[in-house]
Parts: sequence; structure tokens; C-alpha cells
Amino acid sequence: MWLPWIEFAVVLAVMALLAIPMGQWLARCFTSEHHTWLERCTYGALGVNPQERMTWQRYGASLLLSNAMMMLLGYLVLRLQGGLPLNPLDIPAQSPDLAFNTAASFITNTNWQAYAGESSLSNATQMAAITFLMFAGATTGVAAAAGFVRGLARSSSQDLGNYWVDYVRVLWRVLLPLSLLVALFYVWQGIPQTLQTETVVTTLEGTRQQLMVGPVASLESIKHLGTNGGGFFSMNAAHPFENPTPLTNVVHILSMLLIPSALTYACGAMLLRRRQGWVLLGACLVMFVGFLSLVFVAEQRGSDLLARAGADQQWSPLQPGGNMEGKELRFGIADTALFVTTTTAATTGSVNAMHDSLTPLGSITPLAQMMLNCVFGGDGVGLINLLQYAILTVFLAGMMIGRTPEFLGKKIEVREIKLVMLSVLAHPAIMLGFTALAVLWPDTAASLNNRGPHGFSEILYAYASATANNGSAFAGLNANTPFFNTTIGLAMIAGRFLTLLPLLAVAGSLAAKATVPAGPGTFPTATPLFMGLLVFVVLVVGGLTFLPALALGPVIEHLQMLLGQLYA
Repeated sequence: MWLPWIEFAVVLAVMALLAIPMGQWLARCFTSEHHTWLERCTYGALGVNPQERMTWQRYGASLLLSNAMMMLLGYLVLRLQGGLPLNPLDIPAQSPDLAFNTAASFITNTNWQAYAGESSLSNATQMAAITFLMFAGATTGVAAAAGFVRGLARSSSQDLGNYWVDYVRVLWRVLLPLSLLVALFYVWQGIPQTLQTETVVTTLEGTRQQLMVGPVASLESIKHLGTNGGGFFSMNAAHPFENPTPLTNVVHILSMLLIPSALTYACGAMLLRRRQGWVLLGACLVMFVGFLSLVFVAEQRGSDLLARAGADQQWSPLQPGGNMEGKELRFGIADTALFVTTTTAATTGSVNAMHDSLTPLGSITPLAQMMLNCVFGGDGVGLINLLQYAILTVFLAGMMIGRTPEFLGKKIEVREIKLVMLSVLAHPAIMLGFTALAVLWPDTAASLNNRGPHGFSEILYAYASATANNGSAFAGLNANTPFFNTTIGLAMIAGRFLTLLPLLAVAGSLAAKATVPAGPGTFPTATPLFMGLLVFVVLVVGGLTFLPALALGPVIEHLQMLLGQLYA
């Protein structure tokens, strides 16, 4: 029974080791003064000046407008799918509301799918819309992190760098090369990579069966490296063509954690405070291990409801025991728990099991991590969200000792705290607001496979996933309706930009301030004490904003299960 814990320790140790060279490469990418020939050609094609210095307003406007144009392009491809090449099955275009939802999903790095990929999209659309927007969303997030950290590092400056330089460098130097290498590895492991749409095979019973194929490996690589999550197939990483071996399962997990963990090291390197980067990484690891332990123990313990139904949940050399409902026998409970924790910690949304089948306590892990949205988090935005809580932590610590709080040599004043709290509160306001609207909407009951607390949990999970730009789902909810496509699409856009833009304003405000030397009353932020306080603030502030929603869903489900056991 100790083997799962050994596996968890090994995977996290490999992640921490990979974070060092990857973090060094990211830091060089963000700080280099040299532009490669390919990058200069890209600047020329885009018509941008790489020497331009951008204020946070200019940086944010470039980010917002470029994402809007790419979303529009993706929407057009989805709406014109029926007339595009590489569509031998004549798959029709998506409806307007579904195309809006899909385009919003992939540009915001959410990759929520209200459709079945293999039967709803042609290979042309999978490449020209889905894979394209996967690169666009992930690159935007990492570029935004570069601008944010640069704002923290600069003194008496009005600029955050150049958004286009950051974007182009992340694309050419980081995501494209890494995706190529990982895609080649996936092909070696048996993931298809072809422009064919289908293949016919002979089964073990001797019958002929049609199998859908396509450019799967190239999508899978950016899907996980970019913390995207949208699957080529509706079964996502539970499908053997997306996740054929235990080795690909581990590489999926490491790919999801690679850039978010490395950005903490890159942050320390850019700030010339490497210990600060390790403190941020340590805070993420503490929360990650806690949530991993919760879901693993809950699933391994199993469900009393299944036990009363006659299911054998005892561990033995021949079976893993516990709650195996909705899980792949190839991976079992340990690899499922690690995948569940990783995909919601890194806001990826890729799944190798059905989250709707998790026990009530086990489902708290994915829900809570999406609500906190900073346990590693998505590419770039996870680091920004964690630094937002770090600023809030020094503010609270400064108030307790009666001094003006400082972070990285910058005074934290009223403007920064107002902007931080705007971002902190926007997340629960968007998620809970749309959840409340959906609960009151007359047609919502028709989309639910479950009623009562679990039905509420399915709705809550959908909007938590959308607002956190995660993309995983409690699949018991049919979200492919005009109401859910529209509201979930709006939640994804609001959750991405109404939290990101205020924090770019914080970076601009701090960049304009002069760096002050540390004094006797300065609270050190590169210590284990600060790491503990940071974890405490994240859990308390996040817990207070989301506790009522959790209490109405998974907590009541768990109480119902306990009462059922008591009166059985």
C-alpha cells in the first residue's frame, strides 16, 4: 500500500528537478536582448516594433485585442467547417452558440468541450481552430507572466516590456520546440498522428470496426504542455489513443506541471531572488500534496453506498480496492488521484477518469483547486494568481505589526490592494453568479442526470471549471444547450480577463515605484515562515469565498452518505 506514495514522491521530485533547467530557459527567454532571425521575421509580418516599451495599459490592450481577433478567427473556422477540406465524413459546422462556446473556451486556455471531438470536428478544424487556439491561449498566459514579473523587478519605470516580443519568444523558443519533442515521444508510444479520418480494423472477435484517428499526438503535446486539456476524443486522456501506456500517463502529468512549476524558478531568477522562487514553489507543493492526499485517501477508502450494493472494495493483490467507478483499470486509483489533482491544480482539464464518479470528499479536491486557482495554476496565470496572494499576505502581515507592508522592496499601498481584491473577488463573483442563475433557470433540470446536492455540484463544477479556465467537468450535466453554451462561454471570458487585467495594473503600479532597501521592520518573504503564511492566506481567503458553495454540494453529499450508513 506504500507504492502509491512512493510513486507520488518520485513524480513530484522529477517535476522539481525539471523546474530548474526549464526555469532557467524561461528566464533567459524573458530577459534576452537578442532577437533571432525567425523572431525578426515574425515582427515584420505582424508589423510591430520590438523596441517599443509598453505601459501596462498598452500591454493589456495588445493582449486583449489580439486574443479577440484570434477568437474570432477560431469562431469562423468552426462555423465554416462544413466547407473546409480534410472533412471526408462531411461533419457539419457547429451551431452559433456552440461555436461561441468553443472559441471562447480555447482562446481563454479553458478548453471546455460541450461536444464530442471525434464526431463533431474534422481534422482540419482540429488543427486550424483547436490546436491553433491551444497555442494562442497558453502563449498569452506565459507572456502575461513575463510582463507581471518584469513589473515587480523594475524600479521607477513605466513599462512592462513588449507584449509582442514576449509572445513571439514564448511561442518560438518554448512551446513549439517542446511540443514537437513531446509529440514525437507520443507517436513512439502509439498515439496516432495522421491526416486520415478513420481506419477499419479486425477485432479479436473477428468483426470489422471503424476507428476514428487524426493528428492526435500534435494536439496532445500542446494540450498538456499548454495546460489546455481539450481532448481529440470525447473520453479525453481515458481514451487509449490519447493515453495508451502508463508512461504516457506520467508524461502527461509532468507536462502539465512543467511550465507552471518552472515559472516559480524563473520568477526568482528574474527578480535576482532565487530563494523567493523556491518559497513560491514550496507553497504550491504543500497545497498540492494536501489535496492529493485528500482525493487519494477518499477514493481508496471507497463508498459505503457501493459497499451496501455488494461491490467488493477491499484491496487485494488482484484488485486495487476502493471506489473504482468511473476509473480506468489501466491506471487504478493512485494514478487517477494523481491525475485528478494535477489537472485541476494546473487548470488543465484533461481527465483520465470521470470526475462525476468521485466520492463526495474526493470531489472536493478538484473543486477547491479550481476555486483557489493558484496551486501551480495554468501556464503564466497560475504564477500571477499566486503572487497576488503573496501581495495580500504581506499586506495582512504588515497591518498586524502596524507598518506599511513591502513586497520585493516595493511599498504596498491602497491602489495595489484595491486592484488585488478586485481580482480576488471577481473569481467567486463570476462563478457563483452564473451558478445561481443556472439554478434558477427553468430548463436547467432537463440537463441534469442527478437531482439534489449532486445535481447542484454538477452545475457548480461547470462554472468553477469555466471561471478558473480549467475545462474538466462533472459529466452528468448536459451543457450543450444555448443557455449553458452562452453562459459558460461568458464565464470563461470573464474569468480570464477580469482577473488578469487588474493584476497587470498592479504590476504597472509597482514598476513605477522606487525600490526601497529592506529595513528592520521589513517582513522577509523568502523564508519558510512566509511560505506557511502564504498557504494559510490562500486557503483561508479562498475558503471563505467558496465555502458556502462547497457546503451546498460535496459536503451535503458526504453527510447524506454518512446518514445513509447510520440508518442502513
